[in-house]
Amino acid sequence: MDLRPLIHSAYGDGLPVMVSGVERKQGGDAQQLRVHVQPVRDEEGAPEGAIITFEELTQQHRLQVELDRAQAQIQSANEELQSTTGELETTNEELQSSNEELETTNEELQSANEELETMNEELQSTNEELQAINEELRQRSNEADRATRFVESILEGLRSGVIVVDENLKVLNWSPRAADLWGLRTEEVRGQSLMSLDIGLPLDQLRQPMRSVLAGDGPRDALLFEATNRRGKKIHCRITLSPLVGDRQARDGVIILMEEWDPGAEQSRTGDVT
Repeated sequence: MDLRPLIHSAYGDGLPVMVSGVERKQGGDAQQLRVHVQPVRDEEGAPEGAIITFEELTQQHRLQVELDRAQAQIQSANEELQSTTGELETTNEELQSSNEELETTNEELQSANEELETMNEELQSTNEELQAINEELRQRSNEADRATRFVESILEGLRSGVIVVDENLKVLNWSPRAADLWGLRTEEVRGQSLMSLDIGLPLDQLRQPMRSVLAGDGPRDALLFEATNRRGKKIHCRITLSPLVGDRQARDGVIILMEEWDPGAEQSRTGDVT
């Protein structure tokens, strides 16, 4: 720094001059100095000279800088602490609110648990009822199976072929004799429309008589048709239609009895009787 203005100021005012914060570079380091200029006068009070003192404050300056930095950090930390405190207060309020909601939810869960226990008891009771119903159904199924086997054994013993159809003319039953006549097995025709089957019987001529039986005014006399059996042989087929009666006497289908008819043998038996 330039010392002359300081010396002139000390001479002119007759008072000491002090300047702080003077930085002196020395290599890579910097010194912090405080400069004192003390005027010196003779016996008559005239300026005679000046005493210049350099006070090194590098360590104090460094400490002051660190102190300022620490104070800034403390202030920043204090602001963060205040902010954190506010957030904690807000979080505490939210936690209190959440706690109240959890208490309400817990009460609802307890109520729901009681309802579930009641439902569980009802389900156990229902399960017992279902088991009883299932046992009854199993017994009825066994009875139905026995009845089915009984009917099938009767059908196997008949010389006539038997076809049973529902109200939509779909096949419900197909006896072994019917399979022998037309060459189709029971599992091939069950559930199929009778009118769609490719057999040697003129089914189109049976449609209206079967509809009449379902309507309650079907023919009672046997019907005679020329047909072709599974071996390709021309035969005469005598067919008798009767209603399949279900619940409440409703006509749920048609029972078709078929037998191969020999007109010559019929005339012979008639002559024998005569």
